[in-house]
Amino acid sequence: MRRYVFDGGTAVITGAASGIGAALARGLADRGSHLVLLDRDGEGIAGVAESICATLPQLRIATYVVDLADADATARIGETLATTHPDTTLLVNNAGVALAGRFDQVDAAQFDAVMAVNFHAVVTMTRALLPVLTAHPGSHVVALSSIFGIVAPPGQTAYCASKFAVRGFLESLRGELAPAGVGVTCVHPGGVRTNIARNAVVGTGLPAAQWEAGRDSFDKLLTLDPADAAATILRAVHRRRPRVLVGRDAVVLDKLARLLPVGNGRLLTAATRKAASR
Repeated sequence: MRRYVFDGGTAVITGAASGIGAALARGLADRGSHLVLLDRDGEGIAGVAESICATLPQLRIATYVVDLADADATARIGETLATTHPDTTLLVNNAGVALAGRFDQVDAAQFDAVMAVNFHAVVTMTRALLPVLTAHPGSHVVALSSIFGIVAPPGQTAYCASKFAVRGFLESLRGELAPAGVGVTCVHPGGVRTNIARNAVVGTGLPAAQWEAGRDSFDKLLTLDPADAAATILRAVHRRRPRVLVGRDAVVLDKLARLLPVGNGRLLTAATRKAASR
């Protein structure tokens, strides 16, 4: 399959108001892509769009406010995009949420909400835009899994379940879409400096003090600049890489998972605690 061409294409990006999503929007714009930005933070995506328009006024940029935790709203926006943006050549399923707490500390509604945003929305958006993408051979689908779609530390049952699901979905989808000339890239970021820990939903059974300590410890591990993460992702898309590890920590943990496919959890927990204590 030939390399993906950014210039003149139209990219749909979910979770585009901040973090990796906002950095991807800027990176795609710099490469000549028109943009369709989605987020539940209307003020945030408006700011991203205005910033890009100020320097690249020739690009078309559309914004949509939607909460991907709402299955009906996600289905409706998918239908809208397929009709309104038939020139779409790149779908970036970036939106994601975190949930703090062990399985017995989170309720069913919280668990389901994480699955809705991190996995079900990926499936729904991909299904809605698939006819558009396949109508343009050379198109591409991207979704963000996580390094926690490769290793599964304690206290991340919902998040890991959603990210392993994304990984499996894309690995199967890749083979299905190849004959149509549509590429698929699964992204596994490590510790990228975003607000995902600060904005995490807190399990109903998780004591506040325990959450605050865990949040601060996890925050220390998020060191990679989102712009650097976006550059790595876009380079992988251009080259049609099936999988990309983002950050040195992701590379190390992937190797750990290969060496110790079972039982790497204790080493991961110990390494996380050591890094957080620095």
